[in-house]
Amino acid sequence: MAAAAFHDRDGKIWFDGQMIDWRSANVHVLTHALHYSGAVFEGERVYGGQVFKLREHTQRLLDSAKMMGYELPYTLEQLEAATMDVIHTQKIVDGYVRPVAWRGSEMMGVAAQKNTIHVAIATWEWPSYFDPEAKTKGIRLMMGKWKRPSPETAPVHAKASNLYAICTMGKHEAERNGFHDALMLDWRGQVAEATGANFFMVIKGEIHTPTPDCFLDGITRRTVIDLAKARGIKVIERVIMPDELKGADEIFLTGTAAEVTAVGTIGELTFKVGPVTQMLADDYSKEVRKHAATKAA
Repeated sequence: MAAAAFHDRDGKIWFDGQMIDWRSANVHVLTHALHYSGAVFEGERVYGGQVFKLREHTQRLLDSAKMMGYELPYTLEQLEAATMDVIHTQKIVDGYVRPVAWRGSEMMGVAAQKNTIHVAIATWEWPSYFDPEAKTKGIRLMMGKWKRPSPETAPVHAKASNLYAICTMGKHEAERNGFHDALMLDWRGQVAEATGANFFMVIKGEIHTPTPDCFLDGITRRTVIDLAKARGIKVIERVIMPDELKGADEIFLTGTAAEVTAVGTIGELTFKVGPVTQMLADDYSKEVRKHAATKAA
């Protein structure tokens, strides 16, 4: 049975400071963000009733808004409290949280200085981002044709809606061609990331990952780097060129939704789901559960 469409569900959504009916959480067709982009958002995971690294996600939402030229009308503490309120209201034990902020509809044009800034937070039960069986065997990636932009052309360090247009286009193309996702290069032709997850490869027991100078330095990315270093594994952040992929022993992706996901193929290249990927996937699972137990205590 297909899941209900996201606009037509029972429950509550926190919307501009109030808990309102899920189906009433709507915006006008002339909302500035719908026409000119500029919305910022977060993706957060709930484990055992607690959000993993809520403080880091909430701070990034505030920072992203500033990069896009506006201030959110709520403090970090207010947003954290609202997040936990909607989780408890929805009785979410293991799920996903989507905070989002956007400019409203007072002005319609490129300029929007007088527009009200709105904020909403929704949460729902949500399984793995990739099919669990595919995660075990390794997902299939194709090389994407869309490239991550230069920092001189876009607010690349904000989690902003305008940066995800090419991600949707790339992922749709990958799925049409029988792949799970696309691996994106940056404007220089260097390996960057997948459409919604950071990239890692293992070579002779060491981990290599692109320097995040034109894409998000993900919260999960940083967590996994810390877990690897705690294991005594050397982590090298550097330029990675596409022709280096064939020399990798293992490749995996990280993200709030993807967690730690092994990659089995990139185009015609194949990779094993190796011990480093499996160990870090296990360590990450233990870390989020430990965090939830500590917060609940």
